[in-house]
Amino acid sequence: MERISTDLCIIGAGSAGLSIAAGVAQMGAKVVLIEGAAMGGDCLNYGCVPSKALLAAGRAAQAIRRGAPGVQGAEPQIDFAAVKAQLAAVIAQIAPVDSQERFEDFGVQVIRAYASFTGPREVEAGGKIIRARRFVIATGSHPTIPPVPGLDAIPYFTNETIFAQTERPEHLLILGGGPVAMEMAQAHRRLGCAVTVIARSRVLGRDDPDASAVVLAALRDEGVAVLEGCEIVRLRALAQGLEAVLSDGITVTGSHLLVATGRTSAIARLNLPAAGVAYTDKGVTVGPNLRSSNRRIYAVGDVAGGLQFTHVAGAHAGVVIKQVLFGLPAKQATVVPMVTYTDPELAQIGLTEAQARAAHPGVQVLRQEFLHNDRAVTEGKTTGFLKLMLLKGRPVGVTIVGAGAGELIGLWALAMSSGVKVGTVAGMIAPYPTRGEISKRAAGAYFSPKLFDNMGVKRVVRLVQRLLP
Repeated sequence: MERISTDLCIIGAGSAGLSIAAGVAQMGAKVVLIEGAAMGGDCLNYGCVPSKALLAAGRAAQAIRRGAPGVQGAEPQIDFAAVKAQLAAVIAQIAPVDSQERFEDFGVQVIRAYASFTGPREVEAGGKIIRARRFVIATGSHPTIPPVPGLDAIPYFTNETIFAQTERPEHLLILGGGPVAMEMAQAHRRLGCAVTVIARSRVLGRDDPDASAVVLAALRDEGVAVLEGCEIVRLRALAQGLEAVLSDGITVTGSHLLVATGRTSAIARLNLPAAGVAYTDKGVTVGPNLRSSNRRIYAVGDVAGGLQFTHVAGAHAGVVIKQVLFGLPAKQATVVPMVTYTDPELAQIGLTEAQARAAHPGVQVLRQEFLHNDRAVTEGKTTGFLKLMLLKGRPVGVTIVGAGAGELIGLWALAMSSGVKVGTVAGMIAPYPTRGEISKRAAGAYFSPKLFDNMGVKRVVRLVQRLLP
């Protein structure tokens, strides 16, 4: 076999792997990048990019249905195949940024094969042995397939296959109740499909119940059937579609099935024991600095067993680059924003209200409704709220559900990562009218009782008014 020696070997060309490869190579280190599937990983090909493009198409269709005061709504004419072609076009437009050719221009040696460790400092891929001073495992994750009786006898979609479906499903059954399930349910419903969601527990179960209830009500109002707390006893193929028998005896039929029950770290091919790398069923075991039990090997992104988001993978890249290039100490962030891109959107950073009350008995919870935001009123998008959890004047958690929640959470991500007090947000000037004012008003509500309901303040004001010329 051909033998290659390098400074850094990266296994996986998704968000984290590509970010590390680009940064390290452009600063002078020798890099080998190994990818057995598509360049760009899950986010570009099967995740963030196509899903948000599909949601955009559904949003456009729904806008036509809704109309506006004085503007007559109508049922949109939907070409489902054309929608899917647009998804492919969006992926193709972004793909050159993640392409093999671009990274080879950076000086990265790209090997298109799956990698397997043969020892603590070597991997084999594509008939080559790569020996490196440092390794980064960035292999991501893949859909988890639950052990549902009869599932193996039924053709089903996952996020890796649903976007290639060009014929509109007549009735899409979705197994799962997390963000992917809810986003795909709303998108397909808006594009003309009947949709039934079957969830083992409460949908969006890790989110604030008040906020997830707003999303659930919106989807049900649009015609999505959501069955919570349901176990599937068995699945059976029909002449046209499939049948799901639930634990409560209800039978649900549909034309197609999407399995969206979570994700599993992609470690099966890596032969981690040969490298002395500890792992669990959640992924590679790493410390705060993302280093594994083999000090030469790091793990980043989904495979590191933490939050599975593209922006987390990107942040991991920076943590690793500091260490492998400059030997500087670095550790992963503990406060990460999360967004479910339904309509309305649901965004969270830090602790939910329940978590904050359990961890901090003295926490203060402030709530602002979109109903009192002038921009929301002008656009007729007043559903939702911002919930701010404060401890001694510092935010420890923020929940936002409403139009543009994913954009609004960025301010609180900055505030919490910088450790600023709520007065900094209250003191900013927000342009009027914008949804961003809801953050300023929530922060200002912390001071309102201290200023307006304080007799001491009122006495001082009266005294000053008598003394002023």
